[in-house]
Amino acid sequence: MEYLNGLLDLPWWGYVLITLVYMQVTIGAVTLYLHRDQAHRGLDLHPALRHFARFWLWMTTGISTREWVAIHRKHHARCETEDDPHSPRVYGLKKVVLEGAELYRDEAGNAETIEQFGRGAPDDWLERNIYQKFSYVGIYSMLVANAVLFGPIGITMFAIQMATIPFFAAGVINGLGHHTGYRNFECDDAATNIVPWGLFLGGEELHNNHHAFPTSSKFSVRPWEFDMGWFYIKVLSAFGLAKVRKVAPQPRIEPKANQIDVETLRAVLVNRMHVLRDYSRRVTLPVLDSEGEKLPARLARRARLLLVRQPKLLDDRSHRDLGKLLESNQALATVHEFRERLTQLWNGAGNYSNEKLLENLREWMAQAEQSGIRALQDFAVRLRGYQMA
Repeated sequence: MEYLNGLLDLPWWGYVLITLVYMQVTIGAVTLYLHRDQAHRGLDLHPALRHFARFWLWMTTGISTREWVAIHRKHHARCETEDDPHSPRVYGLKKVVLEGAELYRDEAGNAETIEQFGRGAPDDWLERNIYQKFSYVGIYSMLVANAVLFGPIGITMFAIQMATIPFFAAGVINGLGHHTGYRNFECDDAATNIVPWGLFLGGEELHNNHHAFPTSSKFSVRPWEFDMGWFYIKVLSAFGLAKVRKVAPQPRIEPKANQIDVETLRAVLVNRMHVLRDYSRRVTLPVLDSEGEKLPARLARRARLLLVRQPKLLDDRSHRDLGKLLESNQALATVHEFRERLTQLWNGAGNYSNEKLLENLREWMAQAEQSGIRALQDFAVRLRGYQMA
C-alpha cells in the first residue's frame, strides 16, 4: 500500500514544508506580479518570471491577470465608496473577510470594470485561449498532481493552498487592512498597516503605506517596518530578474532655505503624504496637548482621532463632535483650517497652473507665520525647506 503515499514518500514535516512553500510562491506571484508589476507598474519583472507567475496562478488559483488588475485598480479609484468592489465600510467587515472571494467574482463579471480598468494587462493568445477560457483546468491539474505526488494528504495540501488567496488576500488584506491596525499616513481612505512586519503575506500587511504611495514597489516606509516582497525584489534584482521603477518619495529638508519657488511647490506636492503626517505630528498634536485641559471631557477623549483623521472618513456623529470641538477652541480651529487649506492645495493641483499653486502656497505660508501659533509658525518655516530628494 506504499503507493497510497504518492510518488514522494515524505516525513510529516516534508508535507508541511512543501505546503508552506506553495503558499509563499502563490503569495509572491500575487504581490510581485499581479500587484506591483501589473496593477501599479512600479516594478518590471523579467518576462520569464511573468510567464511563470501567470502559469502558477492559473494552476493554483484560476486568477485571470486582467480581471485581478482591473478589480484592484477600481478599488483604488473608488476606494471606500459604493463602487469599491470590496470595502468593509460598504459591505461590513464580516462579509469582506469571509466572503471576499465572492465579492471578487461578482466584480469579475462586470465587463465595464474589466474594460475600463484592465488596460495594459496581458491579452495575448495564452490569456484568451488558455488561462481565461479554461481557468479550472489548471486547478484540477494541480489537484491531480498533488494526489499523484503526495497521495491522499496531497488533497489536504491542495485545499490549504486554494484557501490562501481567498482568505488572506481577498479577506484579511481587503477586510482587516481597511479596518484594524495603525496608520503612518492619513490618506483619503481607511487603509491600515495590520502589522509592521509584512512577512507572511509578502508585505501586503503594510496596506496603509501602499495606499499612501500606490505605485511604489516598496511597501515598507518606516525604519522598523519589513516588507518581504521588497526582500524578494532585491534578490531578483541582483540576478537581473527584476527592475524597480518607482519607490515612495522621501523628502529632503533644507533648514536654512528661504526661497519659495516651483521646486519647493513640487517637493510639497510630491511629498504630500509626508507633509500631512509632519503637520499632524508638529502642529495638530502639540496644539492639542497644550489646549487639551480646556476641552470638554467627552470631546477631549476623541480629539486626536477627530483632528488627525481625514474628514471624509468620519461618520455623522464624529462630524458633529468635530464641529463642537472646533467651536470650543480657537487654536484648534485655526490649525484644522490651515490643514484643510493645505490639502486643498494638492487636491487642486490638476486644475491650476504652477503659478497659481505657488501663489497659494506662498499665501498659506505667510498667513501661517502670522497666525500667532508657535507650532504653526515653525511648520511654515520648515515647509520652506522641502526639496526634491
